[in-house]
Amino acid sequence: MSRLLEVSGVSVSFDGFKAINNLSFAIGRAEMRAIIGPNGAGKTTFMDIITGKTKPDEGRVVWGNDNISLLGLSEARIAREGIGRKFQKPTVFEDQTVHDNLLMALRNKRGPLAVLFWRPKPRDLERVHDLAREIGLSDQLDRSAGELSHGQKQWLEIGMLLAQEPLLLLVDEPAAGMTPAEREHTTAILVEAAKTRAVVVIEHDMEFIRRLDCRVTVLHEGAVLAEGSLDHVTANQEVIDVYLGR
Repeated sequence: MSRLLEVSGVSVSFDGFKAINNLSFAIGRAEMRAIIGPNGAGKTTFMDIITGKTKPDEGRVVWGNDNISLLGLSEARIAREGIGRKFQKPTVFEDQTVHDNLLMALRNKRGPLAVLFWRPKPRDLERVHDLAREIGLSDQLDRSAGELSHGQKQWLEIGMLLAQEPLLLLVDEPAAGMTPAEREHTTAILVEAAKTRAVVVIEHDMEFIRRLDCRVTVLHEGAVLAEGSLDHVTANQEVIDVYLGR
């Protein structure tokens, strides 16, 4: 497996509490990975470190073909390198249509002047329709994003991230607050996305993770406790004790 991202020996403390403790983790170029673990296990801090929001006290975070260290880079630069992150609560432009949300998200060279004079080209409009198809919102393009259901807003936000053509997509609890049908559709979107890029999903919903059918990493006290298929990690006695038995 050719590595896209490698985290090694990373630790970070907040007020003496070790949120991440000598964590090592790697993900391949087109791979789906689920991360599970009890509250306080370090799942969100792990994403914060990869996206440059939190600087670790020690360790390495190496990215891409050129083995770039992400640790000195700004959040904006890391996003430009190809790391996209979706938070739990969807952030879309509520007053704009679905079409315009996707159009604004497209990855184009945009300095201040370019933005002022930017007009979408036919290929941009075609890409918007392709993205809408991919996330299942083709019939909602003219609706304002504020009118969408919770699940549809989540799909739109995933579409906006895909518009930026990330090499790694980090997704935080995508199934939260969704109906069973919405959860199923979300699974399909993420599985499709993982065919051409790396997708890392933090999730508590075990049924949702089972449907992703991927390698699972269990975090506990800021370190990897177990890794493997869902059946493998859920049969692990330590995982049962610290997470599933609760």
